[in-house]
Amino acid sequence: MGMKTKIALGAVVGIAVIGAVSANSGDGGGEAKSDNRTSAGAEEKPGGAKRDGTSDAKPAEDEAAEKASQADQFKDFVQKNGTPSEKEAVSHVTKVQGAEEQNDILDAADVYTDFTGGIMGEGTGPAKLIASAFADWKQSENGLVTIYDADGELLGNGNF
Repeated sequence: MGMKTKIALGAVVGIAVIGAVSANSGDGGGEAKSDNRTSAGAEEKPGGAKRDGTSDAKPAEDEAAEKASQADQFKDFVQKNGTPSEKEAVSHVTKVQGAEEQNDILDAADVYTDFTGGIMGEGTGPAKLIASAFADWKQSENGLVTIYDADGELLGNGNF
């Protein structure tokens, strides 16, 4: 490889590294939502209170619902709206991921349970009930929910 080729390749790699670093140095990974305004609006006081004394604070039950895990929200929904067999199946749910943000293009959610034995175990029947209850809870144009056992093995899936 010639000297000019080495210099050109080094420049390309350097530019790629600089681009990657600058793209990742945004707002801290996007995990923490922050208010990027430099000053409070005309109608606001620091702390979320408005000029007229009212507050932007949400009711306590809304905050509790937002703080509840996706699994707890799913279980609560099924307890209110599900059949007895769905309630029994959903009682084994330990974790739900991917149910919050949906775009109706390719939505995927994962539901983890405490069943064991994988696809040949005891959880395959209840997995279909869990997928059905999930479809009642969340709707999507093109969603797929996948049910896993305690060891992370596939139990079943369904559309929602």
